[in-house]
Amino acid sequence: MKKRILIVGCGDVGLRTARRLLPHYRVFGLVRSTDAAAQLRAVGIVPLLADLDDASSLTRIGGIADVVLHFAPTSTGGLVDVRTRNLLAVLAKARLPQRLIYISTSGVYGDCAGAWIDETRPVHPATERAIRRADAERQVRDFASRTGARVSILRVPGIYAADRLPLQRIQAGTPILCAADDVYSNHIHADDLARIAELAIYRGRNLRIYNTSDDGEMKMGAYFQFIAQAFGLSAPPQITLAEAQHSMSSMRLSFMNESRRLSNVRMKRELRLRLMYPTVMKGYGV
Repeated sequence: MKKRILIVGCGDVGLRTARRLLPHYRVFGLVRSTDAAAQLRAVGIVPLLADLDDASSLTRIGGIADVVLHFAPTSTGGLVDVRTRNLLAVLAKARLPQRLIYISTSGVYGDCAGAWIDETRPVHPATERAIRRADAERQVRDFASRTGARVSILRVPGIYAADRLPLQRIQAGTPILCAADDVYSNHIHADDLARIAELAIYRGRNLRIYNTSDDGEMKMGAYFQFIAQAFGLSAPPQITLAEAQHSMSSMRLSFMNESRRLSNVRMKRELRLRLMYPTVMKGYGV
């Protein structure tokens, strides 16, 4: 009898991961809409309609799975991730999962002034979104300590793939930072992230955090310039950070105020991963 996996937040990365797992597991996917449920059913995933914002809708998922992959975004406001709280509460009421993999964000580190950092770096989230992610990380670690379930956390940077590129932003002429003010960003191909999530089920250590970044050492402006050139688009205009602070939304500006380079040594060593796309350039055959 196949073991059961529940993917919570079964969007693009969840579907990519599920396709890798379906030969070996019975895969359930938690989604909020009937359209999404039909998409899951078409590829062999058993859809479960529920809403992490509505705790009463989650009762049927308790005890359903041996492994839970928590890929869902955080709550939309506040400093506490109520969605993760609701999920863990229902998981704790029935037969516990043996493994829980949580996808977090590298944004929990905050600004690191371009330094290379590993998982021992203390978190210092600077936005509400990142604060909620840090809160969710604490919740899943507490869940592991209380219940004995094995938990691993994946801190994920910018995800890209052929159908996950900032083409509309480039076509709209949205500015990038000039070279003097530009910040380091980090990337991972969606297919590599799906492989990392799969390997974490088997090889991820308990209460262990993994930076899930590729090998690239790329600044944000250079990334947008590369994508523009690869698709024959005009290069984005460049502005200073001071100009950006007066003209950009707080969400977009938050990415431009943070600079860091993620070490992926632990991920490669412990998960024994060989990246298919070690850099964005390799992802496009350059």
